[in-house]
Amino acid sequence: MRTSPLPKFVRQNRRQKKRVKEAWRKPRGIDNKQRVQKGGTGKLPKIGFRTPKSTRNLSNGGKIVVLVTNEKELNSVPVGCLVRFSSTLGKRKRIVFLKQAKEKKLVVVNG
Repeated sequence: MRTSPLPKFVRQNRRQKKRVKEAWRKPRGIDNKQRVQKGGTGKLPKIGFRTPKSTRNLSNGGKIVVLVTNEKELNSVPVGCLVRFSSTLGKRKRIVFLKQAKEKKLVVVNG
């Protein structure tokens, strides 16, 4: 398990141009120093930087977040977990699921 924090992936020219935001963009230019991974240009995201399995799908409070897409999944959520509704869930079903979650005393993250 990794003990050091993940590096901050910085967008190219972030320090030079005020209009460039912090959101990561993949460097694509043919002469791009960051794409060639020259020293001092910042780290590129790679597979090895993935979060540890022990902390995946956890909220900031350390509780498990369960994605719910249908009623069967909502009924199988254990007590103490947080519920996150799928983005494809419609308004009508979302209202029904919110009521069921309140009855089961589940906390909904994006309700």
